[in-house]
Amino acid sequence: MPDSFVRPGRRSHGGGFDVALDYFEEGISSGRLTNGDKLPSERDLATQLGVSRGAVREAIRMLQALGILVSETGRGNGTRVESSPSNAIGRILRLQLALSLVSFSDLTETRVALERATSAAAARQRRPEPLVRAQKVLDRMSDASDQDTFNELDTDFHIALAEAGGNGLMSDLTVAIREAVHSPIKSAELAVADWTGTRRQLVDDHVAMLQAVKAGDAEQAARLTEKHIRSAYATLLHE
Repeated sequence: MPDSFVRPGRRSHGGGFDVALDYFEEGISSGRLTNGDKLPSERDLATQLGVSRGAVREAIRMLQALGILVSETGRGNGTRVESSPSNAIGRILRLQLALSLVSFSDLTETRVALERATSAAAARQRRPEPLVRAQKVLDRMSDASDQDTFNELDTDFHIALAEAGGNGLMSDLTVAIREAVHSPIKSAELAVADWTGTRRQLVDDHVAMLQAVKAGDAEQAARLTEKHIRSAYATLLHE
């Protein structure tokens, strides 16, 4: 591990927690800390930064919740930088939705705007591997009779389409929003009286979307994606 890796960052005027947080922020921003880098022990970091181990531990836990650090126990393991932005954003959106600080309607409108863009990008880029995965998922959706399995496959399909467009941030945001609305959509699917008919319509929507993407028709792919999201929202949430 190079000496520069453990060099403290800029000193904060706040308490030990702020000093530790500034160290991580400065290290990541400057490139000293990159994906996969293993951090020094809490004891070593506390000594180097001149703060308590508790302050270092608190900063690490916050960054774990934000999907920036991961910790593993056992010999040879420890804490390392490993970004998981979709998990962090999804967690925040789920909590905001639960607290009614973000409405399901607002999330749906955001999803429409985002997935119109990702479907259009997928039609323009048509990255082979994600499209092959989307087709395999779609084949399984046609045979999925229970709502739990269908919901998981539905999420996988939309993520694959987002990845087919080649924009990593859009993919992460798609994952985050899908995770945020997973529970209410699942509950709504379980409450649908005619699940067989609803499932058939949802599968048909996905077939049409994927066909438009494969044909390279970005405008049609975006239009069908919006139609699908709004139709599913109206059917499942009765709005």
